Amino acid sequence: MAEQLTGLVDDRALLGRTSTAERVSDILRSRIAEGYFPPGTRLSEDSIGNALRVSRNTLREAFRLLTHERLLVHELNRGVFVRVLTVEDVEDIYRTRGLVERAVVRGLGKPPYGLDLLAEAVAEGLRAAREGDWKGLGTANIHFHRELVGLAGSERTDELMRSVFAELRLAFHVVDDPKALHEPYLARNQKILEALEAGDKRYAEELLAVYLADSLERVVEVYRRRVGKSI
Repeated sequence: MAEQLTGLVDDRALLGRTSTAERVSDILRSRIAEGYFPPGTRLSEDSIGNALRVSRNTLREAFRLLTHERLLVHELNRGVFVRVLTVEDVEDIYRTRGLVERAVVRGLGKPPYGLDLLAEAVAEGLRAAREGDWKGLGTANIHFHRELVGLAGSERTDELMRSVFAELRLAFHVVDDPKALHEPYLARNQKILEALEAGDKRYAEELLAVYLADSLERVVEVYRRRVGKSI
């Protein structure tokens, strides 16, 4: 927990002069998505409140917002915990990803597309793989798909998928083999990027569909074996 709280102290500057529950929830959501708070982690009001220097009421409202997003769960007389997903949750997350990500690619207009951030996410993944930073590779993979969704230019879609990707990271934590989980998809991210750079959004969507189907099968297979041990 000490490392997690140190990160929150670093995030304190993001709050600015007005420490709102929405900004606190943004910070905690990002920390969950980046893997600092694994599933089943109890979130201490005192520790997190002190790290961020926010009031108990502000923090409780942030917890409420993230509970509504299905990232946290409140257990009576025990406290607030990062949620442990079920297999059905994982399947639903991928169903949502397929509907949204494929629709974004399908709905792109005429090329060229603004792919700089997508290319940066691929480069981030390549650096992480070279350095053996498998947690970083998982984060880069999430960034790739977040930037892919961002090609739609829709704040509503970005907001929807921000929570979906944070939930997805909870599933990745239970699988707990980031190299095996993410490394095979780094090359696939590159191929999707190359298809979009070539202006071939139809091929990019086909690659994405196969990617998501294979990833779902792989994650669920391992998740079914391990989820019982993680609860």
